[in-house]
Amino acid sequence: MPDHPPRAQGGEALLFLTDEQLRKGIEAMFFAYRGFTADPDRILAEHAYGRAHHRAIHFINRTPGTTVNNLLDILGVTKQSLNRVLRSLIEDGLVESRVGTRDKRERHMYLTEKGVALEQKISAAQRRRMRGAFRAAGPEAVAGFRQVLEAMMDPELRRHFNAVKDEDR
Repeated sequence: MPDHPPRAQGGEALLFLTDEQLRKGIEAMFFAYRGFTADPDRILAEHAYGRAHHRAIHFINRTPGTTVNNLLDILGVTKQSLNRVLRSLIEDGLVESRVGTRDKRERHMYLTEKGVALEQKISAAQRRRMRGAFRAAGPEAVAGFRQVLEAMMDPELRRHFNAVKDEDR
């Protein structure tokens, strides 16, 4: 007899998760997130930055020239909060703000060399952790993990994620 229950077609077995199994999944997400952010938090602390700075750096790196309004949409933060983060990154020479060529009211964000170096240091730490976890879990688990993450995203963010994912192909 197998050590695990047989898989239901189309994932029907997933419809019968108990509340306790779901709680365990929630806790796993909390602890995984804690591990996923531990290395970046240590690196960011050296610069007196927090996770908001990390997210801004990450998305500016992913889409150089992104506008402040686009960052507001992606990050889901207030304009005041984002401006505080961007101001410190600009003052510290990690981000450059350029006035739009078509619309002078727009500000386009770019990482400087110093910003790229910090982003690479942070993302390298996260890639190491993720690569190790993906290798340990195997390709089928990785595909399932991605499906679960996408299914948990709000539809608007899922569309944005898929648009960025499609650009990478």
